[in-house]
Amino acid sequence: MAEAAPSPAAHHLVVVGAGFAGLQLVRDLKGAGLRITLIDQRNHHLFQPLLYQVATTILATSEIAWPIRRLFREREDVTTLLAEVTGVDAGGRQVLLSDSSTIAYDTLVLATGARHSYFGRDEWEALAPGLKTLEDATTIRRRMLLAFEQAERESDPAAQQALLTFAVIGAGPTGVELAGIIAELAKEVLWQEFRHIDTRKARILLIEAGPRVLAAFPASLSDYAKAALDRLGVEVLLGRPVSDIRTDGVTIGEEFVGCRTVVWAAGVAASPAAAWLGTPADRAGRATVDANLNAPGRPEIFVIGDTAAVPTADGQPVPGIAPAAKQQGAHVGRVIRARLAGQPAPPPFRYRHQGNLATIGKSAAVVDFGWLQLRGWIAWWFWGIAHIFFLIGARSRVAVAWSWFWTFISGQHSARLITQGRKAPDPKP
Repeated sequence: MAEAAPSPAAHHLVVVGAGFAGLQLVRDLKGAGLRITLIDQRNHHLFQPLLYQVATTILATSEIAWPIRRLFREREDVTTLLAEVTGVDAGGRQVLLSDSSTIAYDTLVLATGARHSYFGRDEWEALAPGLKTLEDATTIRRRMLLAFEQAERESDPAAQQALLTFAVIGAGPTGVELAGIIAELAKEVLWQEFRHIDTRKARILLIEAGPRVLAAFPASLSDYAKAALDRLGVEVLLGRPVSDIRTDGVTIGEEFVGCRTVVWAAGVAASPAAAWLGTPADRAGRATVDANLNAPGRPEIFVIGDTAAVPTADGQPVPGIAPAAKQQGAHVGRVIRARLAGQPAPPPFRYRHQGNLATIGKSAAVVDFGWLQLRGWIAWWFWGIAHIFFLIGARSRVAVAWSWFWTFISGQHSARLITQGRKAPDPKP
């Protein structure tokens, strides 16, 4: 049954960003009597934790993304706008859009997420795409599959080896998961399908400037993850920062490695929300907020998710993961409801850590709850069940579960389509 439309005079809440934080907030405010405008520059909500599986041919894009309008089709109180926000007029309480139009608000929530950070080397972005959007995933998938196709036709051994070398920069969860699946794809899935190359001889490099993979995990789980990567044939290069990226390869420290496919998983930076508001930000560009997740001195403006610098109880920043974003969205929902009802504000936001998870290929994973650590098969099953649980709708859960089951029993990846053109990057520097 559709939610009744609120009065035109009702309090107007504008939410910028339909990621985990924004979506949780809008859902929690159902029946609050607000007029809600949800703005996003894309028409879909994306389940980012599984984005790497689109990039590595396991899942289709439709299995991890849902049209925003469909999610709120029965909510007459929610208006969805496909638009790009370019700024905020805090004094005039207006959101500025790229087409020069404006949206007035009574309360504003900025949940605009994060983007790739190349640590001052933005020219690397075209050569080493990160993984934040569906476009990023299909770009990586296309480059990876085209590299195999071009290697099949390449007669020069050095050029062929460069085509069969894949570098993942950054050994956090995304980097580890990408490297593991690329290794399985090359060494277990594709090798029977080519006639002039042996894909099992592909080099998969996981490059990390720090001393270990999965630095946010306990050392024992980090060691297990590295051993699992070693078994898959991934070359893990620790303490080796990348100093240059070119179309024909990467320089790791002082060593140049010929490589045609590079993926960036080394760093993120917040969206420019702090600059829009003129508020302080941390080194990653995340806006500082108060205990209720308000921008300093702006009780009508909230900043949540990857856009906000929120400290934990021990002073460390809240991690940029889906459960943290959802908790922040839920907290702001409680604050807004209390204000509208003239009730005292709820207790200050407190992050409840629900664990770190990472998978290494299709048969190993690590899970860290602090009080409990899991690894291997049991962790892999837990990882899979947890991710299916957080997907939206029964159809997506069934589709993803079936894709995983098919991949597991057949050894085949079902989404190996080269789209968006055939041309790969020029091999010459």
